[in-house]
Amino acid sequence: MDSTAEKITNMQGYKLHVIETDKYKTNTFVWKMKAPLTKEDVTKRALLPHVLQSSSAKYPTTTALRSYLDELYGATLFIDLAKKGEYQIITFTLEIANEKFLSDPTPLLKKGFELLFEVLTNPNVSGNAFDQETVNKEKRTLKQRIQSVYDDKMRYSNVRLLQEMCKGEPYALQVNGEAEDVDAITPENLYEYYKKAFSEDEMDLYVIGDVKEEEVKSLVDSLLKFENRTLKKVVSADIQKKEQVNEIKEEQDVKQGKLNVGYRTNIVYGDSDYFALQLFNGIFGGFSHSKLFINVREKASLAYYVSSRLESHKGLMMVSSGIDLKNYDQAVGIIRDQLEAMKKGDFSDQELNQTKAVIRNQILETIDTSRGLTEILYHNVVACKDIKLEQWINDMEKTTKEEIVAVANKIELDTIYFLTGTEAVK
Repeated sequence: MDSTAEKITNMQGYKLHVIETDKYKTNTFVWKMKAPLTKEDVTKRALLPHVLQSSSAKYPTTTALRSYLDELYGATLFIDLAKKGEYQIITFTLEIANEKFLSDPTPLLKKGFELLFEVLTNPNVSGNAFDQETVNKEKRTLKQRIQSVYDDKMRYSNVRLLQEMCKGEPYALQVNGEAEDVDAITPENLYEYYKKAFSEDEMDLYVIGDVKEEEVKSLVDSLLKFENRTLKKVVSADIQKKEQVNEIKEEQDVKQGKLNVGYRTNIVYGDSDYFALQLFNGIFGGFSHSKLFINVREKASLAYYVSSRLESHKGLMMVSSGIDLKNYDQAVGIIRDQLEAMKKGDFSDQELNQTKAVIRNQILETIDTSRGLTEILYHNVVACKDIKLEQWINDMEKTTKEEIVAVANKIELDTIYFLTGTEAVK
């Protein structure tokens, strides 16, 4: 049984993705909802899944809902929020034991679907409003989540880089929304948004486990139907090339400087040179054998940490580093030098082969979990592509040094953000 073979069916108002595999001892249901990031909706959308998973009409308290999960042999339900490109993604994940491994004949697959759909479609509502107490509690928690970013200076500096780099673009919005917009959310307007989301979002249900596709299709079709919809696509605005690098220094009472450097890669998931970009990032800053780690941290001893990562659906690469305040100019200089070295092809076959091996192992490790497999498969939904996992690995393995150099020469430095201490030398 191919543990990554995905069977996709158009259901009423959503797509069903079934991955039949005997690799896992549990069955996993992952419900994903995708909508464009917008200033007016981002905060309500960040609050909504937390309200839905707190209680439902049948389980009107968090305690009641969690007790029922325990009854289902310790099933787990959790939610996640993410930005992928200029979309905000809500994810509900339910993991439940596979009844084949139990002596109890309880139809857990059916009960799992019933519970997930109870949470999604039968919320704790009175009239046209969510339960007031639940909304108030989750609003307080949302404010704490937003505040926690400002308290964690590593995360804060990354947020600030994106705010400066993507000013005027939806991607500048934080996935948890804005603290000043939380108070304006009411049980009534949140319920209005709930109805809008379930009638307009692009929705996908992944079912992964030792299941039969026809049984799953029959079960979900009997339990879950939505209105058909016209999917909303983000039209990315042309990004004007900056005449000069945007350099921002912000002072706070910090002992360790946070240096964040943002690049436009001009390449997104699904482009023919995307796999070469992955390898570029691995050699440049993605791993412990990468140029940034070796040259900024090991050789020059300038950084407490340094790495680069890609935003595959927005075409960005971000370098994050923790440095002493006095080392700003030297660190920026070395980071710039390493990009220039990549553009000239100054990396060895050994570095390339090592990076290929690490990325291949990383992918295989990711698909070792059902949730990791779902995240890899979901790239295709976001990008409207159909790239099989085997193609991903094969195309990466075949990528040449020349293709990586060509990718390096597409990458443009956009913004440098430095969170520095108040005592730093001006």
